[in-house]
Amino acid sequence: MAYMMTRKTNDYMDELFNDMFGTWGIRNSSYPTVNVYEDSKAFYVEAELPGYTSEDVNIDVEKHVLHISSEKAEKKEDRKYILHERDYVKFSRSFSLPEGINEEAIEAEFKNGILTITLPKLPVEQPKKIAVKIAG
Repeated sequence: MAYMMTRKTNDYMDELFNDMFGTWGIRNSSYPTVNVYEDSKAFYVEAELPGYTSEDVNIDVEKHVLHISSEKAEKKEDRKYILHERDYVKFSRSFSLPEGINEEAIEAEFKNGILTITLPKLPVEQPKKIAVKIAG
């Protein structure tokens, strides 16, 4: 119980300092870190989720927003921890999708603790050339 009290106090203090001074480049561990990149065919979102499985993670798209979430709970084990830094926490990340994404064809793969979401691009319409007849 003392650990939980300390943890809540620490979370409150972290939030207070982050609100006052920013994060100072320190990663918030309550949600996964991601890389987003693109090539000519698609955008890709890679999220670090060590200890999670594909069954633990939910992915959906609603109103052109990609949502990644989990409610995985840490297993309660009868252990006396000397140091306890790893937690499985409820998290949610959302990303506004750019124009030109084929939302019906979005795919995801989970491998070695990395979730990779592929957001295929729609083909770019080429401008049409229309000949205009000149009267006269």
